[in-house]
This record gives sequence, structure tokens and C-alpha cells, in this order.
Amino acid sequence: MFKVIFSRRMVVSFIMGFACGLPLLLTSTVLQAWMKKEGMDLTLIGLMALVGLPYTLKFLWAPFLDRFTLSFLGRRRGWLLVAQIALALSIAWLGFASPAKNPAMMVFAAILVTFFSASQDIVVDAYRREDLADEELGLGSSFYINGYRVGMLLASGGGLILADFLSFSKVYLIMALCMLPAIITTLLTPEPVVSEGAPKTMREAIIEPMREYFSRDNAVMILAFILLYKIGDTVASAITIPFYLDIGFSMTEIGTVVKIFGFWATIAGGLIGGMLMLRIGINRALWIFGFLQAISTAGFALLAHTGYSIQLLSAVIAFENLTGGMGTAAYAAFMASLTNKKFTATQYALLSSLMGVPRVIASAPTGFLAKHMGWENFFILCVLLAIPGMLLLLKFAPWGGRRAS
Repeated sequence: MFKVIFSRRMVVSFIMGFACGLPLLLTSTVLQAWMKKEGMDLTLIGLMALVGLPYTLKFLWAPFLDRFTLSFLGRRRGWLLVAQIALALSIAWLGFASPAKNPAMMVFAAILVTFFSASQDIVVDAYRREDLADEELGLGSSFYINGYRVGMLLASGGGLILADFLSFSKVYLIMALCMLPAIITTLLTPEPVVSEGAPKTMREAIIEPMREYFSRDNAVMILAFILLYKIGDTVASAITIPFYLDIGFSMTEIGTVVKIFGFWATIAGGLIGGMLMLRIGINRALWIFGFLQAISTAGFALLAHTGYSIQLLSAVIAFENLTGGMGTAAYAAFMASLTNKKFTATQYALLSSLMGVPRVIASAPTGFLAKHMGWENFFILCVLLAIPGMLLLLKFAPWGGRRAS
């Protein structure tokens, strides 16, 4: 057991997870704080969620990365090295783009960050599936997720704390340098051997995975469920940084309570969710965790009504991150069960892209809604948004029955 835990494959899974988690919040949480500090309008801050569109569209170029092999390092490592170097340079460039003085440059740099980050996600998912033996997938995925959380913690919690002492430009340069361990790992780790080989044509890479998925009876409704299950939780968390700042919390308090304390609550939620699913199954987990997610979103409305309180903020964050981690564990298990192993990379890219739609499209008007509705009413709306996804559980995950295929 210890030989597997400390193997090269698990270390690579953790580092690649870290590299995938690091850029995610640099174009949302940290950038929101920077824009807020420079006095930019709340509506524009909310619209910046649209720069995350590459995360929702990555299935469009995933077959291209499957089909073609670069002339160095192999099919997976070659594309991974290109994506990681370009990502590090894009993060550094974003640091030179002042939101108030040069908003166009900021938007373009942020889009480059999300594009290369999404490309890295595609290749890492494929590499992990091909590098790990079937019996190592569960443990390897756990290492990947934990690395992902550490990357998010460093970027958001660490980035916000550093921003109280350094300029945001220097913060982004530091984050760009944090991509170096992943780049070195890509150079040192071996290319996975795949007996099935690469797709011979673009038709094979694009059409077959899609044809197989959409031949299923409930294909479109399943996609609707993936879009809606976490939409309330996702929309609420999309613009929480300006909310915390408006109430009166400092960036150090936000970084410490919301990000660092919340990080451990999310890790705990994921572990608890995983263990509970072994006992109650995915169906019941989706019901229980989805309900708890909606209740946790109502905690933000309570905080908006009450005002500044470190104790209440800590309680809300603990519960929200705990239930969010549990819901994500069930959500990921559900999506993994949908993929055909023959087309895992492209189909998972499709499903995970749709999973990101609420974070980008539905999150775009959050600044406008919060500005005109007020924070308390906005979070109540987010609670109501959870209802459609829960109702679809009647079709796809009935409490006492079998899940629809």
C-alpha cells in the first residue's frame, strides 16, 4: 500500500492537480478583488465571469489534442508542456494588465489564461487515465483532487493575503512561477503507453465519442441535470469576494477564513462525502448533499442580513464548504459513471465543460443582480435556483430506485 501511495504516479497526479487548480481562481476571485480595489463597477466585475468560457468549450478542441502528436515528448507530454509554458506566461502577462488603466489588455490576458488552463485540464485528464492502472484510478484521482485544492488555496487564499502586502502585479508574477514544478514534472515523467493507439482521423476523434453518448435515451436530459444540479451553489459563490468586502471584511480576513479555513472544510466534505456514498449510494447522496448545498447558500443571505461578524462568517463558510465538498464528490462520481471507457477523454471533456457553464454564463449577470436586488435577495434567489436540479433527481436518481442509464 505505501509503495503505491508514494509511487511516481501518485506524485505526478498530485502535482498535475496542483497545476490545474492554480489558475482557476486567478481570473475570478483574485481578479475580482483587484478590480474592486481599483474602483471598477460591480456589473463589470460580474461580467468578467465570461472570460471562463474556455472551460465550458474545451470539448471543442479536446479531439484535436487526441488526434495529433507533437514532434517532441509524445502525444500527452508534448501538448502538456506547451500548455503549461503558455499558461505561466499568460498569468505573468495578466499581472501587468491594470484593470482600471487597460481593461482591454486585462480581458485578453485573462482569456489566454483560461484557454491554456482549460487545455492543460484536457491533457492532464487524459494523461492521468492512461498513466494509472485501473486499480489505481481511485487513489490517483484523490491525489489529483487534493492537489487541485492546494493549487486553488495558494492562488486565492495565498494570493489575497499577499495582496495586502504586495501589488497585485507581483502576486500574479509569483503565481506564474508556481507553475515551474508542473513544467519540471512534465519533462521528467514518462509518456504513458496506450495499446489502443491514437485516433487515425479527426472523424474518429470527434464523431464516435459524441455519437455513442447521444445514442442514449436520456442523453439531453442528463446534460440538463449536469447544468442545473449545482447552479445555485455556483452562482452564489461567483461574486462572494465583493460581497465580503462590502460587508467590511479585510482581504486578510477573507484569505484566512474564507479561503484557508474553507479549504480544509472542503477537503473534509469531500472525504466525508466519499465515505458516505459507500454506505448510502450515489442516488441518496445526490439528494442529501444537494439539499444541504441549498441550505448552505441560505447562510449567505443570513450573513447579508446580519452584517459583519467573523464568527458568523466562519460558521457559514464551514457549512458551505463542507456541503459543497460533499456535493462535488457525488457529482463527480455521477459524471464518471456516465463515460464510456472507450471515449473517456473526449466524453469527460464534454461533461466537465457543461459542468462549468453555470460558473461562466449564469454567473455573468451576478454583479447586475446583486447591485439592483441587494445582497440578501440575491442569495435567496440562488437558493431557489437549486430547485430545478433537485427535481431532475426524480428522473435520474430516485431515492429508492435505480439510476436512469
